[in-house]
Amino acid sequence: MRSTAGSTAPTGTRPDPFGRVRRFSPAERWVHRATGYLMLVCLVTAACLYFGPLAQLVGRRHLMATLHEWSGILLPVPFLLGLFSAAFRADLRRLNRFAVYDRQWLRAVRRRRTSPEDRPAGKFNAGQKLYAGWIAGAVLVMMSTGLLMWFMGLLPFISRTSAIFVHDLLAWAIAFVLIGHMRKAHEDPETRLGLRTGFVSRSWAERHHSRWPAEELDGSVTDRADKA
Repeated sequence: MRSTAGSTAPTGTRPDPFGRVRRFSPAERWVHRATGYLMLVCLVTAACLYFGPLAQLVGRRHLMATLHEWSGILLPVPFLLGLFSAAFRADLRRLNRFAVYDRQWLRAVRRRRTSPEDRPAGKFNAGQKLYAGWIAGAVLVMMSTGLLMWFMGLLPFISRTSAIFVHDLLAWAIAFVLIGHMRKAHEDPETRLGLRTGFVSRSWAERHHSRWPAEELDGSVTDRADKA
């Protein structure tokens, strides 16, 4: 992405007559949506298996267990398919890069400063980067403990009780974190617009992600250096 003269926001791959900037490619939106649906199936079926009154209301325990197991196994698939997208890989690099202004963003959150000047961010703010890293690790642990419960004897030195304890505890943590994630998205219609259409307004990008253009420029310089 490049910035136009007199503008501090990225322009996307091509100019947009409506003053918007491209935030997510179709592949990225597909990955997010498919992962969200699979995670929702995991949580709903887990609730049907965990809570007695809900299990009695829904019934079909074997079906709920099967849906839970396979939605968990398929959870990494959208991510793996997304790796074929250059835009998705570029955003993974951004999420994996913690800049100086990200620390400033976290300090502002701790001190409850809400002005955009106190919370500089690239394409993703520090909170989004921490969330992405945490949820990726949590999903891997959930899959590991789920497989240990499913295939007993896979690791004989780990008991089924230990696997169930970690699996259940982390499931509660994921549920609470996802509720917070969805609450933050609900508070910002522009964020939801970006996930739904792939575009956000230029004014929103300038206000909430002021370091995005510089981040794009640094990324393009790095890419050229790597290719050289």
